[in-house]
Amino acid sequence: MYLKHILYVLLDGLGDRPIDELGGKTPLEAARRPKMDALAQAGCGGMVYTVGKGIAPESDVAVISMLGYDPVKTYTGRGPIEAFGSDMPMENGDLAVRCNFATIDDDFTIIDRRCGRSLKTEEAQELADSINKEVRLSSHPAEFEFKSTIGHRGVLLVKGKGGKLSGNITNTDPAYQKSEGLGIALKSFENKVKACEPLDSSPESKRAADLLQEFTIKSNLVLKDHPLNRRRVAEGKPPANGILSRDAGSALPNFRNINEVFGFEFASMVEMPVERGIALLCGMDVVQLPPATGDLKRDYSSKAEMASDLVETYGGVYVHLKGPDEPAHDGDFRAKVKSIEMIDEHFFSNLKVDLKNTIVVVTADHSTPCSLKSHSDDPVPIIAAGLNIKSDGLLNFSETECRKGSLGVINGQEVLKKVLSL
Repeated sequence: MYLKHILYVLLDGLGDRPIDELGGKTPLEAARRPKMDALAQAGCGGMVYTVGKGIAPESDVAVISMLGYDPVKTYTGRGPIEAFGSDMPMENGDLAVRCNFATIDDDFTIIDRRCGRSLKTEEAQELADSINKEVRLSSHPAEFEFKSTIGHRGVLLVKGKGGKLSGNITNTDPAYQKSEGLGIALKSFENKVKACEPLDSSPESKRAADLLQEFTIKSNLVLKDHPLNRRRVAEGKPPANGILSRDAGSALPNFRNINEVFGFEFASMVEMPVERGIALLCGMDVVQLPPATGDLKRDYSSKAEMASDLVETYGGVYVHLKGPDEPAHDGDFRAKVKSIEMIDEHFFSNLKVDLKNTIVVVTADHSTPCSLKSHSDDPVPIIAAGLNIKSDGLLNFSETECRKGSLGVINGQEVLKKVLSL
């Protein structure tokens, strides 16, 4: 039993920019959020560059940083983390790549990067089964497994039979690129599937690029006339007829055990394979979440009850809630406002923690401005309340108020140590 606890809640894509239609407010500022406001009023606030100023991070890079690790030193690509979080056995020298089912036309112009977010997990599984059955790679001796995970998301794992493979290759997804080894979101790009190319002259990179390019072309041949896609078109839905790939890697990251770093045991409540992979690789206990019912009221309430129980048992509980990010990627600021309100009303309202022995920290992994429909380098708000933390006198939880807070502007790697030092 721990004398002190920390509940660390990351709201995916929470940060944003002022929106004219919301009266110059951000979605967070426009939302009704009485429970999060109460935490802000009781504690301190600040702003966080989750990876660093000028970097628009992908989610995995941002989460790694927000858990206290330097992604520049530890990151090996999203692909390996996704594979590990999806229970796919990977060895150093294998190639792992994060994938999206997408809608493309005959010249590989991208019509929708996520198939209108309407691809069901069961449909994706059927398409993945066909790819695994029908595609054979011949550019180099290799075997592969393509695994659909949740919705339009998937992972490709390639094992070379004629030598190791390298993750030092370009993305076929034009919305992201590698910069100094990190995956970053681009502000502008040509909306067309890119050819995969090696980023160095090694035979490992050449083999990997050839194999991924071959997979991209051959998987499209399987998908474009697939009966499931014909049904989707007949129903007025975008077909899932292409695979976009990004963030290749050929080795798992080596994180120092987070329980050793902070001196107490962490549990995690996460939804996506990449977040599960990070939590497992950091040494956290990953708690199995109940299956999503589609009823957000019920789902958020059950997560709040689970988090309340876990914080009594563990020194630290890390919770990652997906909500605000998806509507922001779609540019739907009203849906983002609603998502924030749902989290406040059904997660935070049902949270039962004793602030006398628990620090509650609420922040985000990155900003996803609705105006951009992608991640940005904007800092995210943070609040911390409980234990001996003194109130900053903030009026509410918002970007505007948190800029006034005593935490100031900090880097993501500093958050946990900074908060615990209070």
